[in-house]
Amino acid sequence: MATALKSRPQGRSVAVKPKRSPAPVRSQPKARAAAQASITLSSKNYSSWSLRGWLIAKLAGLEFDEVMVSPDDANARKEILLLSPSILVPCLTHGGIKVWDTLAIGEYLDEVKPKAGLLPTDIAARAHCRAICGEMHSGFSSLRAALPMNLKGDFPGYKVWAKAEGDIERITTIWRDCISKYGGPFLFGDKPCIADAMYAPVVTRFLTYHVAVDRVCSAYCQQIMAMPEMKEWIAAAKLEHEDIEELDMEF
Repeated sequence: MATALKSRPQGRSVAVKPKRSPAPVRSQPKARAAAQASITLSSKNYSSWSLRGWLIAKLAGLEFDEVMVSPDDANARKEILLLSPSILVPCLTHGGIKVWDTLAIGEYLDEVKPKAGLLPTDIAARAHCRAICGEMHSGFSSLRAALPMNLKGDFPGYKVWAKAEGDIERITTIWRDCISKYGGPFLFGDKPCIADAMYAPVVTRFLTYHVAVDRVCSAYCQQIMAMPEMKEWIAAAKLEHEDIEELDMEF
């Protein structure tokens, strides 16, 4: 038996809208890309200032490209050999802004990345951190001259100059004071900050030249060398082919 067709209910007729082709999907506006950043570096094996700036940027969580300047470049060589009146490497370029002093890079990135903890939050600790960073930035010239950074070098039995011994004593006093005051294992607590980046090249110098330090400072050195960022830097340094003869000889 055939099924009866249902009749349309009485009333106003319903206009049937023609089917429209689906509207094209509009692409969402892209979020503004983060400002591109780059850091100009010289030798990873020899340049302590390059390590400091690079490490600060890493601790800030900044994504950046590396722009390497050959140690054969006259200006880079002068800086590495402490013959330049100013330190222009590393140089951070970020969103069109250029910052070429290591402490200025640290202060700038603390403003750009305030949650990274580059400086302590406590005002007294922050002032303390700035003070010891300033000491490293402008002082310890005897240590720099006597124990140049050389990550591929190894000089057991190295004779340290008397003036450099004074710098070593002051640096280890700073380390012991900070670790005692803020609990370690880093200089201002449980995570590395600008101060640790500033003193990291000194740690490498102590290891290269087999400088004997006390138990607290030895543990701090091990803590710095265990950082993934330090391992990354040192691995790259050991792959460098350029050598600077003045820094590879035993004085």
